[in-house]
Amino acid sequence: MAETIKELQPIETRLFINGEFRDSSSGKTFDIVYPYSQDVVAKVQEADVKDVNDAVDAAEAAFPAWRDLGVDKRGEYLRKLSDLIREAIPKLAKLETLSTGRPISLFPDGEAAAEQFRYFADHAWSVQGTASTNTPGMFKMTVKEPFGVAGLIIPWNFPLINFAGKMAPALAAGNTVVLKSSEKAPLTSLYTAKLIEQVGFPPGVINILSGYGAPAGSTLAEHMKVRTISFTGSSLTGQKIHAAAAKSNLKHVHVELGGKSPAIVFEDADLQSAAAQTMFGIQVNSGQLCIANSRIYVHESVKEEFTKQFKAMFASVKMGDPLDPTTQHGPQIDYLQYNRVKEYLALGENEGKLTLGGDANDGFFVKPTVFEELAENSRVIKEEIFGPVVALQSFQNEEEVIRKANDTEFGLYASVFTKDLDRAIRLSKALQTGTVAVNCTSPSNTKDAAFGGYKMSGSGREGLLYSIENFLQTKTILIKST
Repeated sequence: MAETIKELQPIETRLFINGEFRDSSSGKTFDIVYPYSQDVVAKVQEADVKDVNDAVDAAEAAFPAWRDLGVDKRGEYLRKLSDLIREAIPKLAKLETLSTGRPISLFPDGEAAAEQFRYFADHAWSVQGTASTNTPGMFKMTVKEPFGVAGLIIPWNFPLINFAGKMAPALAAGNTVVLKSSEKAPLTSLYTAKLIEQVGFPPGVINILSGYGAPAGSTLAEHMKVRTISFTGSSLTGQKIHAAAAKSNLKHVHVELGGKSPAIVFEDADLQSAAAQTMFGIQVNSGQLCIANSRIYVHESVKEEFTKQFKAMFASVKMGDPLDPTTQHGPQIDYLQYNRVKEYLALGENEGKLTLGGDANDGFFVKPTVFEELAENSRVIKEEIFGPVVALQSFQNEEEVIRKANDTEFGLYASVFTKDLDRAIRLSKALQTGTVAVNCTSPSNTKDAAFGGYKMSGSGREGLLYSIENFLQTKTILIKST
């Protein structure tokens, strides 16, 4: 790890406000710890209320000129940033591994981030309104306009993807941005700020803050000059952001929140494929994924065979140093998350049967873990754990499994494995989730899909064809003819 840190020096740790890097107003810093070795990687400047206010003021001042620059000129900046991100992928991969502990071998994030900026550089031309002369003597048209200052708050588990997935459409639509990264994983955001400086974005158009939910995140959420906010993270924090928006200026809010995603395996499914895919769906990033299929319901006639195959695959993943390209399974991101998972392990052992895995008793590592014979009201079944912990449950018929799958306040992603097309259609209609995947599971998706959740899993949709709408408002213009 020491050699890797040496390669990356100097690691940028300052705030990026109004086109300049600077220390926080309070002088406070926080440590970034490599989850594998628990060594301190960097001391990052912690944004305070004044820093948020300065960033918002800078964004507000920069907004009119950025809005009026037009699609072509804004697109030039986004395309240049896309190219620089692609060139920097090796460094970004190492920074993200050092922050999060995700195996470096599983880093499609850089290419995905570069694609977001390149796509939205041109996609802003699709922002169109309507027109009509249906009312005699009146010409009516609608136009779509940016909100102004957009607040973006991103999570720690896939920070670079979320950085690009929110910032690119916000900028393309003509908004200026204040982004707060997670205190657990700010390094790729700060490195990308260096690329933004290199591109030469006008000062104030992009501001990047590192800090905690309080005071930085809460100040941004309740700020009277922020007109729209996009957040990805926990449902609890999403509720707080909605409340802050309502108490301040009723800013437009888009949130992508947690999940407790079910996978349903019927008796006619390809069991080997279903086992392999659902295993990866809960194991990837050590289960720290909002769409992880943490509940798997298997038809009782094939439960034994499916479980045998699933456990064999799940137990075989290689744990180790995430910087090692052969490592498949890293630690939980920090002590808090590791301890949270341990609490659920204890609950599961009391309420059901632990049939695989458990605490690795090695730093922040949790082994790929399986619980069986849990009651449906168990907290292990009901609550998002954010760890490599899956509940394997059986069912007898469609009606029963639909009821169990929907019996949650989450509704982000669900999977159905079956060769019966009619059954697949019935389940796709019945399941209360933003995405239903047939014969595949998380993290499967397509570039042109709408991503988002039902119920407490969020509001609004993200994706190449959808995200820009989160950063636009509609204006009606009436022209009376004489």
